[in-house]
Amino acid sequence: MKNHFNITRDFLLELNFNITRENPEDGLLVIQKENSGIRNLIVGVAPPILIMEQYIFKINNQSEKIFKSLLQKNRDIVHGAFVLDESGEKVIYRDTLQIENLDLNELEGSLNSLSLLMSEYSDQIIEFSKY
Repeated sequence: MKNHFNITRDFLLELNFNITRENPEDGLLVIQKENSGIRNLIVGVAPPILIMEQYIFKINNQSEKIFKSLLQKNRDIVHGAFVLDESGEKVIYRDTLQIENLDLNELEGSLNSLSLLMSEYSDQIIEFSKY
């Protein structure tokens, strides 16, 4: 059986991510690449899928404008999407990949999608977090 955790970890290191925490027993890694806008991205190895989540901002005052904008932006995101946590207050970027045949290019594509999203949409995110 493949050790999906080690394979994922090796891919992240090859992509020059800084692994700040890891827990092989729980299949969790926390990674950073500040210059790409990736901070405290949680990578969960949970066969049959790999889950990636990054907290983006807290919605202080729920408004139709914010939700509408986030849903419209989801259409432009190549991989992953904006989601809300259980409380409905925290906006998170989330992506899932099939882990059985995960390769470096696929993982890199998802991480690049988050990086692009953070660079393109950062002004809007900052504005929303002030509401």
